[in-house]
Amino acid sequence: MHPNTVNPVTARPLTLRRAVPADLPGVLALLAETAGWLNGRGVRQWPAGGFPAERITPLIEEGSLYLLDGEEGIVATIALDGHADPEFWRAEDAPGSALYVHKLSVARGSSGRGLGQALLDWAGLRVLATGRRWLRLDCSKDNTALQDYYRGQRFTHLRTVDLPHRASGALFQRAGGLRGAAPGTPLPFADRREAAVERAGAPAGERGASVAERV
Repeated sequence: MHPNTVNPVTARPLTLRRAVPADLPGVLALLAETAGWLNGRGVRQWPAGGFPAERITPLIEEGSLYLLDGEEGIVATIALDGHADPEFWRAEDAPGSALYVHKLSVARGSSGRGLGQALLDWAGLRVLATGRRWLRLDCSKDNTALQDYYRGQRFTHLRTVDLPHRASGALFQRAGGLRGAAPGTPLPFADRREAAVERAGAPAGERGASVAERV
């Protein structure tokens, strides 16, 4: 077997789970890695050194941060909540009709595996499960490559809000459900959420949003 080939019998399957307080150091490390990579490419969307703990701890406490675990530990993060950033989303957007993606990040060693697409598909399924219509996000207003990535994931660019104190501001949405994959395509990970979460729907989350480049 080629040394880079994954053995499906021995490889640990990817698992999506809700983050817990003990995950904070690993999450901060992954987000710092992604932020450093972005800034190294001239993308100033996230702080160069990553996020401080006080920006991430509320996500964990509120139950809106999810982690994708692999053999090497945490390989991706995504936060999903019903909070619409008031600087970006207007009353006429019907903010309550959507779930919002934040802190989407994939470890550099796991890039190119389609994990970002799979997490967006999972988020789209959550939109339907919670009775909403749209999956939304905001991203860097100057990063055309990232914007093209989301267009490739069937998101529609609604508008760009140009605020001098925000690097983000390009607003995207797509209908709930599986849009980044063909209908019936299974997600490449097990979704390990509590039954109570299924009944209650997605929890509220962080104030403010960012999405990493080309996951």
